[in-house]
Amino acid sequence: METLLKYKNPLVEQRADPWVYKHTDGYYYFTGSVPAYDRIEVRRAKTLEGLSEAEPVTVWKKHESGPMSANIWAPEIHFVDGKWFIHFAAARADQIFDHRMYVLENASANPLEGEWIEKGQIKTDWESFSLDATTFEHRGERYYVWAQKDPNIDGNSNLYIAKMENQWTLSSPQVMISKPEYPWEVIGFLVNEGAAVLKRNGKIFISYSASATDHNYCMGLLWADEDSDLLDSASWTKANEPVFKTNEETSQYGPGHNSFTVSEDGKHDVLIYHARNYKEIDGDPLWDPNRHARAKVFTWNEDGTPNFGIPEADSE
Repeated sequence: METLLKYKNPLVEQRADPWVYKHTDGYYYFTGSVPAYDRIEVRRAKTLEGLSEAEPVTVWKKHESGPMSANIWAPEIHFVDGKWFIHFAAARADQIFDHRMYVLENASANPLEGEWIEKGQIKTDWESFSLDATTFEHRGERYYVWAQKDPNIDGNSNLYIAKMENQWTLSSPQVMISKPEYPWEVIGFLVNEGAAVLKRNGKIFISYSASATDHNYCMGLLWADEDSDLLDSASWTKANEPVFKTNEETSQYGPGHNSFTVSEDGKHDVLIYHARNYKEIDGDPLWDPNRHARAKVFTWNEDGTPNFGIPEADSE
């Protein structure tokens, strides 16, 4: 049996909601939620483990008041049509958990340089709690996937998909593709959030995270055939069990809010995710800073679905 490549973990300490993008310039670009939730940082390195020591650059800071003035969460950096974009969620200082989704744009070749321009809020069908947006391309169309509270559905957030006109404008009605329904999705909160997209084996896979942000946090999986209408909710199938979850034996708790990348040689698929190495948390888990970013090579099952295995113990 092949011995899988292993990375030294944690990859980046105290960075929840980690996002890694491997660019054509050979660099891995990394961003994630900082514990103070007050800014967006980006760093880069030629190797994944190099991100541990890479210097973070603050590319944007929260406003003093009004929109984008509190709880800056889960930034993602994307390169689309020759420009860099950062999708993120932010609340207001007077309503710190009433998030909306925003996007920044940078035309520089290196996103650690140049100017990040605020392109504004991405408007969806409702003005309601929304966060954790990601974007992907399929057959010449650009899609947006995010988590939002439907005012008419009990719970905290469901997953939606829509087409995009550009990186700050949706061009279709939104379609719900998942809502918290299984027991493992409704512990503490009724949550589906943190989507990430993986295209392989004739399928579009969307991983996501569910339940409260303590040891109950875990990852689920959706998939659709690449030939199907991605804006038809019936195209999407949902795994009835979590695909990545807490493992007491390896002391890894609440793994989730992931992204996907590939190894330095391009031969291995890599799961980037956060997890804690202890179970008991004082107070609200959101204010516990020790969700560390981690990296793990994953494999594929015979039926063409990803096999994430278990979260590995911290490196010695």
